[in-house]
Amino acid sequence: MTTTGREPRTYPFRDPARLALEPEYARLREHEPLSRIRLPYGGDAWLATRHEDVRLVLSDPRFSRAALLGRDVPRTSPRLLKDPTLHTMDAPEHNRLRRLVSTAFTPRRLDQLAGESQRVTDELLDRIEAQGPPADLVAGLALPLPVTIICHMLGVPVADRDRFTGWIDVALATTAFAPEEIIAAFARLKDYLAELVDLRRAQPADDLLSALVQARDVEGRLSEDELVVLGVTLLYAGLETTSNHIGNFVYNLLTHPAQLAALRADPGLLDTAIEELLRFTPVVTSAGFTRIATEDVELGGMVVRAGDAVLVQLDAANRDERVFDRPDELDLTRKPNPHLAFGYGPHFCVAAQLAKAELRIAIGTLLRRLPGLRLAAPPGDLSWRHGRMVRGLVGLPVTW
Repeated sequence: MTTTGREPRTYPFRDPARLALEPEYARLREHEPLSRIRLPYGGDAWLATRHEDVRLVLSDPRFSRAALLGRDVPRTSPRLLKDPTLHTMDAPEHNRLRRLVSTAFTPRRLDQLAGESQRVTDELLDRIEAQGPPADLVAGLALPLPVTIICHMLGVPVADRDRFTGWIDVALATTAFAPEEIIAAFARLKDYLAELVDLRRAQPADDLLSALVQARDVEGRLSEDELVVLGVTLLYAGLETTSNHIGNFVYNLLTHPAQLAALRADPGLLDTAIEELLRFTPVVTSAGFTRIATEDVELGGMVVRAGDAVLVQLDAANRDERVFDRPDELDLTRKPNPHLAFGYGPHFCVAAQLAKAELRIAIGTLLRRLPGLRLAAPPGDLSWRHGRMVRGLVGLPVTW
């Protein structure tokens, strides 16, 4: 085991370009799988890029999420994480909240939500077809589908969409807005969810927020603040990633014509295709949540000392040539595909199956109903969101 004497490098290394993965990650995986980086806030940390090391950090309890709460840890966002929730808890508290949320993702509930996803997708595509080409798939499908489903699941009024999506856009930014705006947007989301909690107390319904209120008020299984912040977490997690995935996946298919032709020729490839698109398509603009080592740990041939901050780059791990053959190629027939798009270990995304269902339904229905689908503008002319945690298109003009 060794320690590094290298000067930490400024991170993120550069602004992301469309869906191109930062090229430095490939060099790091080969020559410096655990490297020192200096983040915009909180100082220096370790960065893991190999699949094996990333899996270890995600699953080993010696790397704590709870230890970062209220501390000025290395991070890309100006907002300090102060609230205990699914993303910032360790066992056993994390297990307690996860069990509560998992009631929304039983096979029966997932079937219901998949049916709702199909209904909403059909309605949205009806409108797109009625209006005729060209159409913007971000505004017409990628955003309204996840918004409708997460509102249906949580019990959030769809009529409030413009309010909370605007706050989420700011709260999950890195450099697109001033730090005080980012912090204020998250505070507004908490206030909004607190109002909805009060509404569900007065008017219970068959939704997850009502069930969580019941768990709080009758069973005492979570605190009031945990209830509110959990609602915020589920709202933005169910919206931001899935909505951008839909647009990004369609873009990747339309710019890889041979792969798209193979999927059109064999719709039975859809499940495998979604898994490969999850692996291949970078979703975040930098590394994810910080973890703090609670004791000295050997990782990637280095010694991570107790108290050190560690970040992992899931998209880099998903291109690890030690695990994936031809990792920089999109191959919709790829099997097996042990990607880490939804994380790994105890914090594996609780809503992964719902997200996959939405993606299968959106992509499969779109290709079936619009077999001539193609871009209505050159790829280089498309606009991408900047200064956010999640990659995505501003708009996706298509014709058919």
